[in-house]
Amino acid sequence: MAESKTRRPATGGHGPGMRGGVVEKPKNFWHTTARLLRYMHSRLLGVAVVIILAIVSVIFQIRTPKILGKATTEIFKGVMKGQSQQKAGIHMTQYPINFDKIEHIIVIVIAMYLASALFSFLQQFIMTRISQVTVYDLRKELKDKMQRVPIKYYDTHNNGDIMSRAVNDMDNIASTLQQSLTQMVTSTVTFIGTLWMMLSISWQLTLIAVITVPLSLVIVGIVAPKSQRYFAAQQKSLGLINDQVEETYGGQVIIKAFNKEDDEISHFEEENERYYQAAWKAQFVSGIIMPLMTFLNNIGYVFVAVFGGVQVANGSVTLGNVQAFLQYTQQFSQPISQLANLANTIQSTIASAERVFEVLDEEDMKDTKSAEPVVTKTDNLLEMDHVQFGYGDDLLMKDYNLDVKKGQMIAIVGPTGAGKTTIINLLERFYDVRGGQIRLNGVNTMDMDRADLRSHFAMVLQDTWLFTGTIWDNLKYGREDATDEDILNAAKAAHVDSFVRQLPDGYQTVLNEEASNISQGQRQLLTIARAFVADPEILILDEATSSVDTRTELHIQHAMERLLTDRTSFVVAHRLSTIRDADNIIVMNHGSIVETGNHDTLMAKKGFYADLYNSQFSGSTTI
Repeated sequence: MAESKTRRPATGGHGPGMRGGVVEKPKNFWHTTARLLRYMHSRLLGVAVVIILAIVSVIFQIRTPKILGKATTEIFKGVMKGQSQQKAGIHMTQYPINFDKIEHIIVIVIAMYLASALFSFLQQFIMTRISQVTVYDLRKELKDKMQRVPIKYYDTHNNGDIMSRAVNDMDNIASTLQQSLTQMVTSTVTFIGTLWMMLSISWQLTLIAVITVPLSLVIVGIVAPKSQRYFAAQQKSLGLINDQVEETYGGQVIIKAFNKEDDEISHFEEENERYYQAAWKAQFVSGIIMPLMTFLNNIGYVFVAVFGGVQVANGSVTLGNVQAFLQYTQQFSQPISQLANLANTIQSTIASAERVFEVLDEEDMKDTKSAEPVVTKTDNLLEMDHVQFGYGDDLLMKDYNLDVKKGQMIAIVGPTGAGKTTIINLLERFYDVRGGQIRLNGVNTMDMDRADLRSHFAMVLQDTWLFTGTIWDNLKYGREDATDEDILNAAKAAHVDSFVRQLPDGYQTVLNEEASNISQGQRQLLTIARAFVADPEILILDEATSSVDTRTELHIQHAMERLLTDRTSFVVAHRLSTIRDADNIIVMNHGSIVETGNHDTLMAKKGFYADLYNSQFSGSTTI
């Protein structure tokens, strides 16, 4: 197995169901939908209230045009009556319009609009609360699950994918639960209610308005698939250009050192041109839909207005009803478009839920007990007894034995990618052995709680990991109950105190996301100080003195020597000269242990270790 690297989770990336992009479809829509809704089962009463409020709000909304139309009819009647009286020679100072009735109608309309707005606000407020609490529970369950999945899951899934599920997919679900669920109800009720109100005015006008619906569906059915194909090309081009920009910005020093600025600019322009061609086509084709839909709606509006005017002239429909009908015509197409968009949004959301549920359905770390008796009489701190292990079907260790006494140094060496971290994975129970047992103080580690087992260890890795926070909090990370004196003593022992006190904020200096506001060597010294604070029984050390200046390297080596004093340690060695005094050296190659012994014994064998040692000093092999 290739050696694993400790990395920060990558952020960013696009989750499924990007608005305007290609919709990712779920594999099992109804099963996943039912499972997602089960997270809301304790809030079903709230959901029912939301649906009722949404329906009532829409009813008030769709009733108002017809009521408002009565005011128009009343004005029209007054005007017509006045004109008739004038023709009859009756003198008047104003038309006989019943303004009291109109005022009454306007008050009712305003009250209905206010009621509609109030009910809409209440349903949105309640639904926001329900959706956020639901996703809070789901996100909490996902976080708990990520603590229980085996390390193998992290080894086989990239950080960006995990972050996309935890952030983008969760946001997608929250947005849909908060908005789309109520919008689906309101759009459906609006469509049915508007159609009912239109029929109540005139079935002939309704037929004219409805004729445009099939035409709209034809337009959507023809244009939308083409739009999705262009959006797919756009998303692909966007991903490539983002990768190129990120790579270029991250390698500015190398690019400038090799005078490759023009080449990178040329490469960017090519990618940018491809993105431009894909983007304008996607936006153009998708942009055609709304103008075409608007055109059809306007055509329908014109025919309704003309035919409605004829009916008003014939006295079969009042002017106010025609006015109301024209408003309904404008409202009629909106819920259709909303429901069409919701179909894509919901598909995308269920796909997001499936991705989250895939993580939740992962197998937990097994906590199998060995039922082996505790070895009470042993001089060894740690024992590997007939250990068998392999990542796949083939065993890398078939019958490995190792006894480690308190205070001993065990070195693990081998070429890059030889699998030196395998031993570390087994000691910390990131992976469990296939056969045999590993005992700590005579107790099989399979019978120990993982947290208790790992409390005996501390790690200083080649790739430093420091979180965003103060230097003081980073040092305390290994042991939260450490006193101020413990932390300061550890900092001094690791040569941290001197450079930290030169910083403007000292130990309260906040490290940024990559801890890039301090040097690589200083980051390494902080990880050593953190191990000092943890005061472990067993230390796992991955030497990391590359890419630092000579003085810092001496500080790191000196700090490591202090940390190793009177402490049992497993050292992943890169420079074989540093582990000549190790009590035992485990030599690995191609994932398997090929030799074991101290330096003199292994050199006398003139085997793989001897070749590594000799070739390293000749400069032909990197360890």
